[in-house]
Amino acid sequence: MEQVKSTVKQVGEFYELSLADDVKKSACFNDDIAPTKVAQRSWNKWNVAALWVGMAICVPTYTLGGVLTSYFGLSVGEALITILVANIVVLIPLTLNAFAGTKYGIPFPVLLRSSFGITGSNIPCLIRALVACGWFGIQTLFGGIAIHILLSNIIPSWQNLGGTGEVFGFFIFLIANLYIVIKGSESIKILETVAAPLLLAVSVGLMFWAYPQISITELFAKPASRPEGASFWGYFFGGLTAMVGFWATLSLNIPDFSRYVKSQKDQIIGQIVGLPLTMLFFASLGVILTAASTTLVGETISDPINLIGKIQSPLWVIIAMVFIIIATLSTNTAANIVSPTNDFQNIAPKKINQTKGVLLTGLIGVLLMLWELLKKLHWVESDVSVEAMYTGWLLGYSSLLGPIAGIMVVDYFIIKKQQLDLVELYIADGKYSGMNIAGLSAFALPVLLTILALSNDSLLWFYQYGWFTGSILGGVLYYLFARKQIISTVVNEPIADANS
Repeated sequence: MEQVKSTVKQVGEFYELSLADDVKKSACFNDDIAPTKVAQRSWNKWNVAALWVGMAICVPTYTLGGVLTSYFGLSVGEALITILVANIVVLIPLTLNAFAGTKYGIPFPVLLRSSFGITGSNIPCLIRALVACGWFGIQTLFGGIAIHILLSNIIPSWQNLGGTGEVFGFFIFLIANLYIVIKGSESIKILETVAAPLLLAVSVGLMFWAYPQISITELFAKPASRPEGASFWGYFFGGLTAMVGFWATLSLNIPDFSRYVKSQKDQIIGQIVGLPLTMLFFASLGVILTAASTTLVGETISDPINLIGKIQSPLWVIIAMVFIIIATLSTNTAANIVSPTNDFQNIAPKKINQTKGVLLTGLIGVLLMLWELLKKLHWVESDVSVEAMYTGWLLGYSSLLGPIAGIMVVDYFIIKKQQLDLVELYIADGKYSGMNIAGLSAFALPVLLTILALSNDSLLWFYQYGWFTGSILGGVLYYLFARKQIISTVVNEPIADANS
């Protein structure tokens, strides 16, 4: 007899869904966001570590030390310590939110259905997707510039294209990114596993190349730029919040990757090994190379692409540009395409599959960068840098994602006690249907308070430490609202039975 209802079976520490028509035909299901089978779980701890190495070694990471010293008033030593501490802190939500993905094999948007409801989950999903599309556009600009410099050194006449060559590079890089993600999780795993040791090796080589050109003692002895006598802690916590916000997005959608991992132990060890030290090392490389740039090329340059582009040896430029392209490709595919692809599918799984989700991500990324591309083509003249504007906006915007992280952790570990109904997560009129008012309210209130804090000096601290204040308040509010829902349901059930 054909199976009528989907069932769930436990296989070791995992739960596996045996599909029937109730889920297959549901408007909330497609094969790309279905729970992964045990046979699909091929990522070990080294693949997870490689994923983080591939994502952490990128142009924005390179510039973090300079951001903290220039805008947050920290010394070089203080900046690097802040980066290390921030990435140890962000490991907490990363590891905790990965648990459900590993146990049940579900991606981020499906996990959100538990705390926000199937319809309500689209709100945080689309917020997360917009952030990713913005970063995707920025990273693709970096990749396009690197491709333009690479081709200019291989084909000298290419350099004459100028900004037009950078636009061609943008679309070449765009197509490479989209192709890898359309091919699926195995292609991402292979890219990250191959890229990680190569990126680390080249980074170490760059460190040794720049090291003789500077005095480390003088670099670390340089005083902080904050006002004399100002408290270190205020600047430190401001910088810490910004650095935690750097990976606030991935702390939400880490289930998109942990659903392919072989065990909880592998995802925990892989993240601990791969993230904090890689971020510290590459940010340190950025500080050292920026300091050495005056000696190396005669001016201070904080952008690695432009710095390397000024080297007079075409061979070394070619090698370095290949490194930048691989680094940006490994970051962009994993950090900025996978999540919005799944998020867009969550809106209408029967109409948007993985391929359409990837293409939609690419289209929005192009539209967000269209102004910058038109400037490079000299079709518009403007001093407005969309890239710089988006970078500042996205870092601030990411802090608004804190409440979602807090809500997810509290829902899974405290309210649901690590027990989800895997079948019901895909049923349109099931227990997770509609909007979960507890989740939406717990998200909306901290966000509203954060926005109000921008125009109220007495509340400004709430915005400045937005990720911490938002995640804590969001988690606490969700606990209170969800408990009230549970109590209300228990109290009203006998009445409902009596009236039936």
